[in-house]
Amino acid sequence: MILERTKNEILIRLPANIELSRLQTILDYLEYLELTSKSLGKESEVIELSQEANKSMWQKIKEARGIQ
Repeated sequence: MILERTKNEILIRLPANIELSRLQTILDYLEYLELTSKSLGKESEVIELSQEANKSMWQKIKEARGIQ
């Protein structure tokens, strides 16, 4: 593994034999860190918002399929 810092980014070079699904999990976490690095929201607010979004989505799915 090679770690290199340039002026604008950090480059990570890995051997090609690394399992992609495991690497994707790490990349998803790094993306999460990047996206939330400037967030002013509290974790409790994020949880509440995600619960509301999930509830809304399930309601739309139920209505679309005629499920009560």
